[in-house]
Amino acid sequence: MTDAADAPSRNALVDVAPLAARLEQFAAERDWAQFHSPKNLVMALTGELGELNEIFQWMPEEASRGAGRDPQTAQAVQDELADILLYLVRLSSVLGVDLNTAVQQKLKANALRYPADKVRGSSKKHSLS
Repeated sequence: MTDAADAPSRNALVDVAPLAARLEQFAAERDWAQFHSPKNLVMALTGELGELNEIFQWMPEEASRGAGRDPQTAQAVQDELADILLYLVRLSSVLGVDLNTAVQQKLKANALRYPADKVRGSSKKHSLS
C-alpha cells in the first residue's frame, strides 16, 4: 500500500513541482537566489497582494464579481494573481513546504473547524466550544 505522499500525482490537489523547478531555474540564471530569503519573498508577496487589492479597493461589490472578465480590469487581475502565485510557490519552495500536503491538511482542519451543518449560510466566525 502506498502513502498519499508517495503518490502525489494520484492524490494531488496542487502540483506546483514543475512551476517551482522553473522558478528555481529562472532565479539561478539571474543569480537571484541570494535575494530570495523567506523574509524578502513574503514582503514581495505582500506587495503583490496590495497591488491586487488596489484593483478592487473602490470597486462596487457587483463589479468585483466580474473583474476577472471585465476588459477594464481583467489583464491587471490576471497579472497580479500570477505574481501572487509565483511568489507563493517560490516561497514554499525556499521554505521546503509541500503545498499539496499543506492544502490537504488545511482542508481537513477547516472541515472539522467549520462543520457544514453548523455554519451553512453564515459568515460569522464559528466556535466549536
